[in-house]
Amino acid sequence: MSAQYPMKTSRRRFLQQTAVLLPLVSAWPVRSAQSTALRFDASQNIIPAPDDPAQWPEFRTALARWRAETKARLNYSDALYRRKEFAWAAANYSCCFLMVCDETFYDWRAGRYTVDAFVEHGQREFGGYDSVVLWHAYPRIGVDERNQFDFYRDLPGGLTGVRGAVRQFQRRGVKVYLDYNPWDTGTRREGKADLESLAELVRALEADGIFLDTMNKGGADFRARLDAARPGVILEGEDALPLDNLHDHHASWAQWFDDSPVPGVLRLKWFERRHMQHQIRRWDTDHTGELHAAWMNGSGMMVWENVFGSWVPWNQRDRSLLRAILPIQRRFSRLFSGEEWTPLAPVEQPGVFASLWEGDNLRLWTLVNRTEQSVEGPLLRVAARPGDDYFDLIAGSEASTKSAGAAVLLSGLIPPRGAGCFLSGKHSHWGKDFSQFLKRQARVNTRSVSDTARPQVQTKLLGVKPTKLRPDVPDGMVEIPAATLELSIDMRVRECGFYESMPQADSGLQDSYGFHVRNFRRRVELKRFAMDETPVTNAQFDRFLRASSYRPRHSENFLKHWRGGQPLPGQEDHPVVCVDLGDARAFARWAGKRLPTEEEWQYAAQGVDGRRYPWGDTLEPGRCNGGETGTTTPVKAFPRGRSPFGCYDLCGNVWHWIESERSDGRTRFSIIRGGAFYSAKGSGWYVDGGPRPANFATKFLLTWPGLDRCSTIGFRCVADLGTARAGS
Repeated sequence: MSAQYPMKTSRRRFLQQTAVLLPLVSAWPVRSAQSTALRFDASQNIIPAPDDPAQWPEFRTALARWRAETKARLNYSDALYRRKEFAWAAANYSCCFLMVCDETFYDWRAGRYTVDAFVEHGQREFGGYDSVVLWHAYPRIGVDERNQFDFYRDLPGGLTGVRGAVRQFQRRGVKVYLDYNPWDTGTRREGKADLESLAELVRALEADGIFLDTMNKGGADFRARLDAARPGVILEGEDALPLDNLHDHHASWAQWFDDSPVPGVLRLKWFERRHMQHQIRRWDTDHTGELHAAWMNGSGMMVWENVFGSWVPWNQRDRSLLRAILPIQRRFSRLFSGEEWTPLAPVEQPGVFASLWEGDNLRLWTLVNRTEQSVEGPLLRVAARPGDDYFDLIAGSEASTKSAGAAVLLSGLIPPRGAGCFLSGKHSHWGKDFSQFLKRQARVNTRSVSDTARPQVQTKLLGVKPTKLRPDVPDGMVEIPAATLELSIDMRVRECGFYESMPQADSGLQDSYGFHVRNFRRRVELKRFAMDETPVTNAQFDRFLRASSYRPRHSENFLKHWRGGQPLPGQEDHPVVCVDLGDARAFARWAGKRLPTEEEWQYAAQGVDGRRYPWGDTLEPGRCNGGETGTTTPVKAFPRGRSPFGCYDLCGNVWHWIESERSDGRTRFSIIRGGAFYSAKGSGWYVDGGPRPANFATKFLLTWPGLDRCSTIGFRCVADLGTARAGS
């Protein structure tokens, strides 16, 4: 999530964490031969590099001095980085942020996880993943009482099924993070500390890491608890990790880090070469800045396209760039996590920059082209070493070389905003499969593209099948007359997108992120229909089950609030809950009805005057179930809250399923309306709870029935009516 919103590290706290560095920063400047002060600011997440190449040697000297002095001051210990079980973290270059509701991860039609297909898609498109964050709760959490741990328990197959998926990833060489949300304090409590529940999940799911959502670090007790649960579980925070905690956090996000025009140096990566940072700007449509930072610093990338239900795809250029650099990072991980790193090695072309990595008798240069034009010709002038051969690892071929006295000129082509890589060393140091590696790189290079167009994804609305036209209003229903009107719809901006799951190209961060309310206006023509006077009750749903013998394909959490297959005594006239969209549709078909469209539901709640609530423009006590009893109430308990057409419970008590299912092929969702008695308190990350205005729409991400069935969502039905009789 973001440092701009609830539960984030405050600016004052950040300054307190970094203030210890300021004396070191102010103790320098270092002065060049031209007496130009070198501005060296080690308080930045990316230490800015000087524009003047003449200052680069002094910049490297300042980096080395800062590192040595800070290690001494902190009495830094790398003991955890030397432990074998944590070694995987230093080579964890590509991490995918995976929504568990993503249709490419769970096939809801077949009812199974599709891990192999997901991994293979990642290999084709991005060069493969080294890890995934198995993201589960936000932005759905808060609709009902279930907490963040319940969301894992209620995934397909329960914890056993999730563990099976985790093992599939691990068999494919992909590590798995679980997500921890420290702000989840207002849902069902576990009766134990969060850390204890988290450790139990790690053990049960055999997870490899914990992603610390909204946090920059975990407490000292995290490490001990996780070590006891399972060896090799790393911690990775979202916010900038304080240096004081670098010794026991093997990874961190480099989120929205601002780089200098000349590529700067990741502060944490420079300090501890085995620390992995994942570059991430999830709302950006151009990821070359992040890719450049990762390539120049021997660090990693977060691949994130399904942003909490918003589809923000990578363009083809960025995909091909990541495909090219990842195999090199993985093969030469010892160099990228080693001590012989020279930032800003000398280059031959303006706008091109390089880092030098040495070790194992090899020299490897990573290059980036910061310009919008191709750069071709001599790129590097390097010291000649007897017996060395030279290779262009991006092209997958021998490098174009030319002797220049005691030096060698290395030439090549780097496309606009692209990357290059040269390797030198003796044949005996390449590795037995080096020729095969080059062939694979050459094949990858043939797929290199410069297309920066944003891939288009179409969000499809499931069609609504009309019912048989009825001449009269059935018993238990009220007539809603035909109308042509303009509806005003409010939806909270919660990162999960809107009706179209891909944010508009010009919407930017401000519109996609934050928690303000966005308004939509929609002109509709509605035919005459009938709506249930009340939500479907437990008693009515019980009659349906007895008459139809309906049994859902997946029974998890189905009518969880019943006992012995029957409603609880005294709750027969409460709205039925713990039913998913499919269960509601099954009842409607049996009754010869259907679920209302979103527009029909809003019109029935507001009438023609567009009132804010079914009874008027002000939320008033005694008009609806606002949670005073902590549970549902009888459907006719609030006659003063009826809509203009006489419908009960269109505000509060329970949310309503609406016939509004959409999918973009990655995220399937529906709109729920009306609000409920339940409201999770304590964080702005929760779904808006309590009674909601009649024009308020909530986007509900669909996963599978066991998770979609909530104790706060019910439904009511509609039927299509024929032309009204004359005089009626």
